[in-house]
Amino acid sequence: MTLADLPARIGLYLAAPTPPPGGVPNPGGGVAPPGVVQSNVLEILQWIAWLATAACVGGIIYSAAKMALAHRRGDDTNVAQLGWVFAACILIGSASTIVGALIV
Repeated sequence: MTLADLPARIGLYLAAPTPPPGGVPNPGGGVAPPGVVQSNVLEILQWIAWLATAACVGGIIYSAAKMALAHRRGDDTNVAQLGWVFAACILIGSASTIVGALIV
């Protein structure tokens, strides 16, 4: 290999791969598993969503209590912590919408 062959070899490595003859398969939105598995998975997701909502409420209460104690002591209140908790609440609340937008 000479220095003159280098651009051609780099071009071979950077070239886009050719798609398969039938085209790229599209799995679509997928299909839910049948029967009991579907209901069990859905129930677990509902439990996780409930726990995440409870964690959001607990985080807001904890941050607010911490801010109240800091204000009473005359310390600097950390509003940024409450902002991060709100951001997490928004992300958890919109998780299914975000996933739906990314998959479609």
